[in-house]
Amino acid sequence: MSDTPFGFGLPPEEPENGDEGKKKDPAGGGQGSGGQGGDPFGFGGLPGMGGPGGPGGADNPFAAMFGSLNPQDLGAAFQQLGQMLSYEGGPVNWDMAKQIARQVVAQGTPDGVKDASVGQADKAAVEEAVRLADLWLDEATSLPSGANTAVAWSRAEWVEATLPAWQQLVDPVAERVGTAMGDVLPQEMQAMAGPLIGMMRSMGGAMFGQQIGQAVGALAGEVVGSTDVGLPLGPAGRAALLPLNVEAFGKDLGVPAEEVRLYLALREAAHQRLFAHVPWLRSHLFGAVEGYARGIKVDTSKLEEAVGQLDPTHPEQLQEALQQGMFQPEDTPEQKAALARLETALALVEGWVDAVVHEAAKSRLTSADALRETLRRRRATGGPAEQTFATLIGLELRPRRLRDAARLWASLTDARGTDGRDALWEHPDMLPTATDLDDPDGFVHREHLDFSELDKMLGEAAKGDAPEDGDGKE
Repeated sequence: MSDTPFGFGLPPEEPENGDEGKKKDPAGGGQGSGGQGGDPFGFGGLPGMGGPGGPGGADNPFAAMFGSLNPQDLGAAFQQLGQMLSYEGGPVNWDMAKQIARQVVAQGTPDGVKDASVGQADKAAVEEAVRLADLWLDEATSLPSGANTAVAWSRAEWVEATLPAWQQLVDPVAERVGTAMGDVLPQEMQAMAGPLIGMMRSMGGAMFGQQIGQAVGALAGEVVGSTDVGLPLGPAGRAALLPLNVEAFGKDLGVPAEEVRLYLALREAAHQRLFAHVPWLRSHLFGAVEGYARGIKVDTSKLEEAVGQLDPTHPEQLQEALQQGMFQPEDTPEQKAALARLETALALVEGWVDAVVHEAAKSRLTSADALRETLRRRRATGGPAEQTFATLIGLELRPRRLRDAARLWASLTDARGTDGRDALWEHPDMLPTATDLDDPDGFVHREHLDFSELDKMLGEAAKGDAPEDGDGKE
């Protein structure tokens, strides 16, 4: 999945055709239930629409698209097509993304497990696990609880709750790609082709919406909480677990279900503490993603060539062209710095959570070591979360140096104690750098500026310079 950047690819395991139970035919551009494969603009997702090889033959693309429609589906098909072409919002049609993500969730995961509403027993179990996790974390970190509430989500509820964060992450990249799609016409023709450019951007928004919806829907079948990728995807202060996915995660581990749920609750609650009490961290991480997106270079010459040679009866040609390195990051010092900043930040977040959770769990859960290693491998080898981000924004949000960062945080705990370790989160300039991960001992024993004292001094100086009030009193 990570080989097809910027949302034009497919989730690693797309839903099967509901009628035939067959996967798409790569050669023939056949469609799954979501309308992917050789249909980059998403027409295959409309009710009853077939691919280029459908009824009517390749000589008549309209018959190929509409020939298999049942009469009762015709109105719905044209309604969706009209919504697609009339879309005038941002670079991604998020209404379509949400609709398709919900459809993917409703179809169930490849192992046949369907989504379901969370029952009272599961809700109570999650609330109790998060409550107990917070008690244990009180001894492992100086950061207070960051979870105002604990919730148990279904997969559909995860989609609804995380879409705003996805929008913030994906829009910067989609904006650049959408602009490029509108710029493929020669300059002298653009003034006369306003409606065509508008249609292309509407189609681009629909295309992104379709692919993002597919990816988010597939990811909803895998994630166990709201912070699986090291970013706060859910609402602030809300620790969330997905009981259905937690059960699937622990199914073959040979670990009691209660321990699996509690260990995952520890990780979720630790993330919540960090994001709640390090106010600059969220904007730092999302800003690093946006900074990376600004360095994306779109090869418009390849896009022009693909559009110019496009055979309307074989739209899969555009899909193939889009997968051949058309959208690449610029190899500039600024882009390298943006990538290094993001990867280091992710490693520090995941490494801190790893170290704190291990400290809280090692004497209480017999399976703590095994669960720790399982989660480390899941993150470091590029699980579904990392693959989804790689497809949507061309960037692998993988904490490549998670183990290095966890060792550094553990060494800091030994050398400076819990308070000294956690105090480094007070200012981004106090955090370890990528170089420090190479030399953790040097960082641990190095003197650091205390920004809290500096802020205090600056605050007192500002008070001393304050003007007198109306009564002439200070």
